[in-house]
Amino acid sequence: MALLNFRKKERPTDEVNSLVESFLQDFSIEVMPRTAEKVEDFRALLPEGSRVYIAHIEGTPIEDMVATAARLNKDGFKVMPHFPARIIKDRTTLADWIARYQGEANVDQALLLAGGVAEPHGEFSDSMQLMETGLFDEAGFKRLHVAGHPEGNRDIDEKGTAGVDAALRWKNDFQTRTDAKMAIATQFAFEAKPIIAWADSLAEADITIPVHIGIAGPAKLQTLIKFAIACGVGPSLKVLQKRAMDVTKLLLPYEPNEIVTELAAHKAANPDFNISHVHFFPLGGIKTNATWAQTHGGASAVPATAS
Repeated sequence: MALLNFRKKERPTDEVNSLVESFLQDFSIEVMPRTAEKVEDFRALLPEGSRVYIAHIEGTPIEDMVATAARLNKDGFKVMPHFPARIIKDRTTLADWIARYQGEANVDQALLLAGGVAEPHGEFSDSMQLMETGLFDEAGFKRLHVAGHPEGNRDIDEKGTAGVDAALRWKNDFQTRTDAKMAIATQFAFEAKPIIAWADSLAEADITIPVHIGIAGPAKLQTLIKFAIACGVGPSLKVLQKRAMDVTKLLLPYEPNEIVTELAAHKAANPDFNISHVHFFPLGGIKTNATWAQTHGGASAVPATAS
C-alpha cells in the first residue's frame, strides 16, 4: 500500500466511506489572519460551529489575531487562538491577550504551545508555564488544548521522546486541577501505523487526554516538503523527499485519503481508541481542504450555508 496518495483530482461522487464520515465528525481546521483574509465566507466552506484554530506566527500583531477571532466568532464558529509561550513577553502581556480575546471576540478556549521560535522573547518558554500562571482558569476558559508530536519534537528531544513524554504526563496531571476540558492537538504526519502506535503508547502510560490528530490537507508535494521542514516533521519528511525524486509524482497533488481511511477503520474497530477528532492543516489552501472534506466526509462536512 502506498504511504501517500498522489493522483489526479477526480470529480466528487456520492459514494462516501461511512467510517471516514464518522471519523471526520466535528473536525477542526487551522487558519492564519493572512489566509483568513482570502476567504470571503467561511460559512460556505465549513460546518456550523466548527472549531477554527488561529495560528499565531511570530510578528503577527495581536490586533490582527483578535480581529480574525472576532470575525469567526460572529460567523458562529468556535474560535481557538494559539498562545505561543516563547513570543509572549510576560504575565502582563498574557493577561492582556486573554482580555482582548474575551472582550472583543468572546473567546473561551486556547491552544497552548511553546511556539516555533528558538529563543523566548521573555519569561515563558513552554506551555506549562502558561498554565501555571492560572490566568486561563481565572478567566473561565472552557477548553485548553496542548500540542502533541507523534514523531517527537527536536526542540525538546534531540533523540527519543523522553522530554515530550514527561511534558504530556505533567499536562495530564494538570487536567485534574483545571475545570477546562483538555485535548492534545498534534503535529501532522503521513503514516497511520506510527500514529496508532504513538496514541496507544499514551494510553499505556495512563495519559487520558483525548487526541485530535493533525492531518495535512490536500497540497502540492513541494508545499508539503516546505511545511514539513519548517514544522520539524520527522520520518514523514523522508517519505516526501523520496517521492520528490520521482518527477512524475512531483507535479501530482497529495490528498490524505489513505491515512484518514486507515485511522477511521482503526477507530471503528477500536471504539476506545484515544484519537477522538481530526484537525486539518490546510497547507494547500482552506477552500481546497474544505472541498476535500465535503467530498469524503459526507454529512460531517456539510457547510453551514447548506445545512
